[in-house]
Amino acid sequence: MSNTEKGINTICTHFGGVEDTKFKGAVSPLYMTTSYAFEDVDVKRYPRYFNTPNQEALCKKIAALEHSEAALIFGSGMAAISTALMTFLQAGDHIVLQQTLYGGTYNFAVSQFEKFGISYSFTTGWKVEDFEREIQNNTKVIYIETPSNPLLTVTDLKGIADLAKKHGILSMIDNTFASPVNQNPADFGIDVICHSATKYMGGHSDICAGTVSSSQENVDKIFSTAICFGGSLSDYTVWLLERSIKTMGLRVKAQNENAMEMANYLAANNDVEKVFYPGLKSHPDHELAKSQMNGFGGMLSFELNPEIDVSEFFKQLKLIKPSMSLAGIESTVLSPTKTSHALMSPEDREKQGIKDSLIRFSLGIEEIKDLIEDIEQAIVKVKSMTVPA
Repeated sequence: MSNTEKGINTICTHFGGVEDTKFKGAVSPLYMTTSYAFEDVDVKRYPRYFNTPNQEALCKKIAALEHSEAALIFGSGMAAISTALMTFLQAGDHIVLQQTLYGGTYNFAVSQFEKFGISYSFTTGWKVEDFEREIQNNTKVIYIETPSNPLLTVTDLKGIADLAKKHGILSMIDNTFASPVNQNPADFGIDVICHSATKYMGGHSDICAGTVSSSQENVDKIFSTAICFGGSLSDYTVWLLERSIKTMGLRVKAQNENAMEMANYLAANNDVEKVFYPGLKSHPDHELAKSQMNGFGGMLSFELNPEIDVSEFFKQLKLIKPSMSLAGIESTVLSPTKTSHALMSPEDREKQGIKDSLIRFSLGIEEIKDLIEDIEQAIVKVKSMTVPA
């Protein structure tokens, strides 16, 4: 059965399970052991080698979802990203990184690469020409994130893939914000696809995991690094993640719809200064997003008017949770400067356009009218606290 023959919900539900041959249960049995036989077996299994029955099955599901030949699962998104990057970079190499990146990835680059003799350049933007301008003779990897965290910029997948191939460079993406439901970078020629599976794949704010998908050849190389770094995932979490992915298509569709309605509401709200969402026609990358995404995602960002205190706004919310992560079934908001991008200097955040007033909004699956009511009552309360001079 081809990865692309079946619909997304069918893949989520049926691909990559462990068959219960003994009791014929409807869901995968869970193999919790960390010790397997080594004699008279086809495979010598060990959790750190990513080859327990539950690990192997889930990797097949991830690969099917991303239209790739193979995949690996990790203990976190950063474990997946850092392992993949260090597989294809060594002393003397150079990497081009997108300007607008998740803060953890940015911090990994600036705090770790120089230790290993790896040089790097951040682009001044996210257009193809911005990447081409930074390519050097020793550039080995181009790394992108689209839509980006937290400003929802959109990078041309095919353009980057073609640029990388032109220069003999590996292309790599953080596809977390889109999820495999909304975007399949492999279809556009991107070589390596990374996810924080903590987010949409997990979807219930109770799993920490990461994934990497690519060709079998690339995954074999990443595997050789991964068994040394030790970022494997426990089988219980693997089992939970497989369970969660079964509903990912349905969850993400609902979150897409909520985000689109919320973005339109916020864009028309006089108390909101700016909205960042690729589904809005006013978004500078809207047409590009339409051409490479199946849905615009459940994430948006916005800035309240300067006179509305962001911290007080968070305190007044009753339904929407001020919370550190994203992509759960419950709606959450956070301040990137205090959380996801806190490790970046204020100067670097300013270069990316991340203001202290920026709010990242992860839409859940609640009724949209209830979420809008919560936003409205919080704004009213904060404004009522402002005493005229």
